[in-house]
Amino acid sequence: MSLPLLGVLAAGILDPQHLIETLGLIGLFGIVFAESGLLVGFFLPGDSLLFTAGFLASAPSSVDDALHLPLGPLLVGCVIAAIAGDQFGYLFGRRVGPALFRRPDSRFFKHENVEKAQAFFDRYGAKTIVLARFVPIVRTFAPIVAGVSRMNYRTFVTFNIVGGTLWGVGVTLLGYFLGQVDVVEQNLEVAILAVVAISLVPIALEIVKARRVEPAKD
Repeated sequence: MSLPLLGVLAAGILDPQHLIETLGLIGLFGIVFAESGLLVGFFLPGDSLLFTAGFLASAPSSVDDALHLPLGPLLVGCVIAAIAGDQFGYLFGRRVGPALFRRPDSRFFKHENVEKAQAFFDRYGAKTIVLARFVPIVRTFAPIVAGVSRMNYRTFVTFNIVGGTLWGVGVTLLGYFLGQVDVVEQNLEVAILAVVAISLVPIALEIVKARRVEPAKD
């Protein structure tokens, strides 16, 4: 397969609207599930996907050239997929255990991603399961690290339900309501980029804090 073709495929995978138009609701739920707890799902566009889905749900069903998504099933499905994805990640981490940390780096697995999720746990404890929902990459690895560290299962389930609901409903409804604003409707790509940029702010802040602490240790 040629490099240009790979580039086209990668662009399609990272394009939320293209994914929704191609895979539909079931495919959307599958991506949310994978991005929530599968090791290979960290690169998928979780936040922008939910935002775009909400945006499309706000489009009138009578408009032929708009992909209208039913809001009710969309919200319920996203929440269930998000919670189920984290549950799978937790059980996977608990079963695999320390072997996960001995796994060599590859294209789809980097120790730094696990360490980033572990740093969140060290700082926020069980609340990480909720907070990580809004941080790309950490969102994927947090439930796995929770399983590896054998977090109390009942505690994990409670925070998982809260986090999955807040994320699945909150980001989707943000897209739904902003989709009814003319400026956003006419500049969907810019709006998606803004959502992605905002979701990356926590990571940027953590990196800045880490760099400030390192010199102090020296």
